[in-house]
Amino acid sequence: MSVLVVGSAALDSVKTPYGEVVDAVGGSAFYFAAAASYFAPVKIVAIVGEDFPLEKINFLKMRNADFSGLEIAPGDTFRWGGIYHQDMNQRDTSFTHLNVFEKFSPKLPPEYRKTPYVFLANIHPSLQMEVLDQVENPRLVMLDTMNLWIDTDLAGLKEVMARTDAVILNDQEARQITGEPNLIKAARDVIQLGPRTVIIKKGEHGAFIISENDFFALPAYPLESLYDPTGAGDSFAGGLIGFLAKHDDLSPAMFRKALVFGTVMASFAVEEFSVDRLRNLSEDEIQSRYRKLIAITRFE
Repeated sequence: MSVLVVGSAALDSVKTPYGEVVDAVGGSAFYFAAAASYFAPVKIVAIVGEDFPLEKINFLKMRNADFSGLEIAPGDTFRWGGIYHQDMNQRDTSFTHLNVFEKFSPKLPPEYRKTPYVFLANIHPSLQMEVLDQVENPRLVMLDTMNLWIDTDLAGLKEVMARTDAVILNDQEARQITGEPNLIKAARDVIQLGPRTVIIKKGEHGAFIISENDFFALPAYPLESLYDPTGAGDSFAGGLIGFLAKHDDLSPAMFRKALVFGTVMASFAVEEFSVDRLRNLSEDEIQSRYRKLIAITRFE
């Protein structure tokens, strides 16, 4: 089964304690696709400017990524800059230049509209709603968001959530949406808004998945080298949804395995800047980390 991602495409300038890059490939759509394409074909809807170096994403085409929905508009590509300090969970935004992304209106090619697995990446709720109005009978719709939309358009975000099957949030976002400090209670409150499944990311402390009849928690993959955490969340989502699409199985047991593969793909993404670590992974590398996570979480 194939996956549709609608999100941002960017050129990022990132500085961490371990180095610096300027105008590197970034954006939720490309991070997601770089991870998900190891499991399933990906259809990308995003917008770039005439200055975007398309040759830098050719590796995705080699893994069955479809760029028919990638709009190339007159002007410059969305640019973002950030600085991570010693605590890599914290960052300062240096600049945000929306450029062509400011007028982004998702237009799905006809052949995209029946894609069974849909990921609404972190874009304005009104744009996410535009996508939902174009897709036809998807098997799974999963949504991501951010604190900016929670602050500025919570009502709109809740409308979108009511039409989704699953939501990915970090711990801060879950508390912000619900006003509930306890994360498990917060996740259950989010379920009351419409999604059947909620995934809560806790950064270096792992993630958990909760639905009406299931709960599963997983630690983060143990890493000794962390260079750039910028695309970790979107790579996590890509691995998770890509795995579900590959097996076309939405059972609780398969969601648990998908959470593991999402964690694995995020662990690779942060080991180099931009999407570079996700360019040429082998199946053995992915499966090795999957097996290691099984080993470190087994207690019987």
